[in-house]
Amino acid sequence: MSAARKRAPFELSVTPLGLLAAAGYTACAATALGFLGRFWWFADLFSHFRIQYLIGLAVAGAVMLFGRQLKTATGFFAFAAANLACVAPLYFGADANGAASPALRLVLLNVNSDSGDPARVREAIAALDPDVVALKEVNGRWMDALEPLLEEYPHVLAEPREDNFGIALFSKLPLVRPRVAEIGAAGVPSLIASVPAGSVLLDIVATHPLPPYGAEYSALRDEQLARLAEAVDPSRPVVLLGDLNTTPWNYHFRRLLERSGLRDSARGRGPLLTWPSFCLPLRVPINHILHSPSVTVLRRSIGPDVGSDHFPVMVDVSLRSPQQPRSVPPSPHPQSSPALHTR
Repeated sequence: MSAARKRAPFELSVTPLGLLAAAGYTACAATALGFLGRFWWFADLFSHFRIQYLIGLAVAGAVMLFGRQLKTATGFFAFAAANLACVAPLYFGADANGAASPALRLVLLNVNSDSGDPARVREAIAALDPDVVALKEVNGRWMDALEPLLEEYPHVLAEPREDNFGIALFSKLPLVRPRVAEIGAAGVPSLIASVPAGSVLLDIVATHPLPPYGAEYSALRDEQLARLAEAVDPSRPVVLLGDLNTTPWNYHFRRLLERSGLRDSARGRGPLLTWPSFCLPLRVPINHILHSPSVTVLRRSIGPDVGSDHFPVMVDVSLRSPQQPRSVPPSPHPQSSPALHTR
């Protein structure tokens, strides 16, 4: 027998470069699956991690290039470019400054009904000092804990729930025609109201669709996003604040923008990675503030850690062009949109 050890017929040879190549091929497959999200809820889940795919494939391609694996490197760079094409547009096309009304500060904040810290939430609101704050995942315990806010925010519209879909608006400014609405068939509440912005009214919609946990929840989320496009009038000043449980490069999110005429406040500024706060490598932007063309975003930033699994999002907005004042804004009518029920 030869002194050299014979290789077993099915012995695998695992190398660091081989493992990296396998990870890269997986990221390529996930990239492709993400583009099929409009057809299959499971593929849709892969659409949310474009930044992770972009970084991972760019690094893997560079390593493969250094290792003289030219075909593999080229393929990885091509898929990285496909993800870059999804992400890059958010860094262009910011609104031009030209405010024609006093700036308003709006904050979107998921408190996390189970593990959030009311004291830290109150401290964050005090530090950010918004005119209006939209809170998600509030229940009765949270409403009691947030009662000290009433001194600064006396105008409140709330629909607390014991699941994760309670919602509340706290405002320094009067809430004109406040109402609770169910948009779509999921049975989760949204809030609709207007606040004075100088001589005009700014319409505010706060919403929180279901997360895409399975085919049923995904379909209900997608329907709510579609109905939201019918529930806003982009010819008026309007801001939509929501944990939409989707990312900017998702098909259903892009369809919401196209059909509603709203703009993403991330445009020209890049995405703010808001969830999950406890895991940076998996963090994605699912907390969104959208606005009509007559609203200018002056500033947009992420807020401090409040003990939730989400970071807050803050925007300063103003109206780009003066409009005639009106005492009460028109509102979506249930009869014109069967999935919108107000109470």
